[in-house]
Amino acid sequence: MEPAVLAAQPRPPAEPWLRPLAKWPVLTIAGLVAVAHLVLSAIGDFWIDEAYMLAAGKYHPDWGYADQPPFAPLIAAAMDWIAPGSLVVLRLPAVLATAAAVVMCALLARELGGDRRAQVLAAGAGATGLWVGLVGHWVTPYTFEPVQWLVLSWLLVRWIRLREQGRPDDRLLLVFGVVLGVAAQTKFQVAILCVALLISVLLVGPREILRRPMFWGGVGIAAVIAAPTLVWQALHGWPQLQMGAIVAEESPILSGGRGGTAVMLVLYAGVAGAALYLIGLWKLFRSAELRPYRFFGLAAILLHVFFVATAARPYYLIGLYGVVIAAGLVALQRRREAKPSRWGWTAWIPFLASAALAGYLMWASTSMTTLFGVPSSDLVARDTSAAYTALPPQQQERTAVVGDSYIITAMVEVGRARYDLPEAYSPHRGYGFFGPPDEQVDSVLLVGDPEDLRGHFTDVRQVHAGAVPIWLCTGKIGTWAEIWPRLQHL
Repeated sequence: MEPAVLAAQPRPPAEPWLRPLAKWPVLTIAGLVAVAHLVLSAIGDFWIDEAYMLAAGKYHPDWGYADQPPFAPLIAAAMDWIAPGSLVVLRLPAVLATAAAVVMCALLARELGGDRRAQVLAAGAGATGLWVGLVGHWVTPYTFEPVQWLVLSWLLVRWIRLREQGRPDDRLLLVFGVVLGVAAQTKFQVAILCVALLISVLLVGPREILRRPMFWGGVGIAAVIAAPTLVWQALHGWPQLQMGAIVAEESPILSGGRGGTAVMLVLYAGVAGAALYLIGLWKLFRSAELRPYRFFGLAAILLHVFFVATAARPYYLIGLYGVVIAAGLVALQRRREAKPSRWGWTAWIPFLASAALAGYLMWASTSMTTLFGVPSSDLVARDTSAAYTALPPQQQERTAVVGDSYIITAMVEVGRARYDLPEAYSPHRGYGFFGPPDEQVDSVLLVGDPEDLRGHFTDVRQVHAGAVPIWLCTGKIGTWAEIWPRLQHL
């Protein structure tokens, strides 16, 4: 063969077993999601948990908290430091995490053998999930968690695919450990995911992964990264373990109890996503091609049963949607390749319905705090500041602002940047672990329900009757060291 002919031959692709990446369609979908959430970021007020994240990270930075690891609070504090008071900048990491999750759904479909169409549909399913539409721009742990679980899934899927092709890359297992450690600093539910995956691998394989030294090296890396928040929990009596009972108690109101949780654990994937998720679960157990990834289907079922049994939040399973939906799309692709249909365009109909519903939830998210009957954080902070500054200067020095819940207290604290307010306290949830006021404080300006304080003060009188009533409690009975443990609760 002539040298000129040799030079003209195209270079083989680096990974010929992968279908071409649908780069621009997938990035377009992710970009549209990012733009939509970025626009919504400038509308409305803090979501109640956002105010808590900002207040905790900005005024109470720590290695851990009673009800969560420190990742989201520290992200919120960092963004507020960059642009104080800007909701758009504050929410930018959440928006980017949501857009990245859309891309990861497409990459999972590609790793499983999905063509460009399957990748685009996977991105569409990721973009139109109901929970994504609702929380995609909120700075909360449950906004950052899904993309972390998707990355963990992608690393495992890629390792297994390369192993099946005789090219295992154990460096992926070290990266898995890094992402796992970061996820553990975001939400502790990732530990439950790992238990479900471990059980599933032991039952259906691939067990070889457990014999890889780099897998255990990754576990060690994850343990080192997660160590600070785990040590914090251990030193404070593992309050996170007590949160399970609180979540179960709130379940009937927030998700309709175990029955509602069982349904919403699937429906939060969206109209198209829920159908693809169910198809994917079925195919993971029936398809010979997907046999190496069967443990994902078993893990999803184990987690579903566990979350229903414990009356957990119905969004706890969202991070596992991507890999199961990708499996469903690849199975449908094989059917399409074997028997092409003239009605293939109808696949987009459920995605359009999903997009419409997700869009509605995006808009509804701007007024979710009001729907929960909670006034705006600005109103709560302004009213509290007016009541506090109305006190004589000498009494202000001996008066602490206390909220009846972590929500109200966080709203007061994020208002400190705009209004004349001191540090706020609360015996509720994570605030209870921040500690009581100083002992020289003998009066309390209580924002909310004063019932728990009545037995600890001789006089409790209302000084403001607004959206949230404010009370002045004087005549403290006992020391804060005695009072605080009696008031503290999760």
